[in-house]
Amino acid sequence: MSYAIIGFGKIGQALAKAFARKGIEVSVATTRDPESFASDAAAIGPTIIPKTLADAVKADIIFLAVRFESHPDVAKALPSWEGKTIIDATNVFPVPEELDGLPSSAFVAKAFTGAKLVKGFNHLIAATLAADPIVEGGHRVVFLSSDDEDAIAPVADLAKQLGFAPVKLGKLNEGGALVHARGRTWGQLIFQDLFKKEQ
Repeated sequence: MSYAIIGFGKIGQALAKAFARKGIEVSVATTRDPESFASDAAAIGPTIIPKTLADAVKADIIFLAVRFESHPDVAKALPSWEGKTIIDATNVFPVPEELDGLPSSAFVAKAFTGAKLVKGFNHLIAATLAADPIVEGGHRVVFLSSDDEDAIAPVADLAKQLGFAPVKLGKLNEGGALVHARGRTWGQLIFQDLFKKEQ
């Protein structure tokens, strides 16, 4: 499996730190030239590889860590996203009218034609996401939801490799609603920093 993080702001860098902590290689890209953030990537660790957007999207599993309104620009990087899993770590608040009642991740999924989309790693603030997820004999929880049943398992495996405890919420508009904003209200699980104890 190959991994990429698109977006290298606070959330993108927090995710990169999680990969660096475990020595797992991950490509990082923005719509800018990789040279512009190469020193920030190097400061996080040697397994964080700056790439162009065109190269980064060759990965199997891709974290979307850009501003919500930038997702269509990323989606243009490939004509088809068949065979790829997108982990949507974006949040939008307040929810714009054009979503027309859809969870924001369902709206994002429409832009990435052919991809499997999993909402995940979006409910924690960047500083918490960047911290070691193993604390006091427990693992920090990340919530995963998707309308594609098969998509969650590889993302849950990756979450475990990174030291998190994945909790599956089911479909985007069911359990997934707990990690989406609606109108001017945050989902109930957003910003909840929870741990799962070792069994």
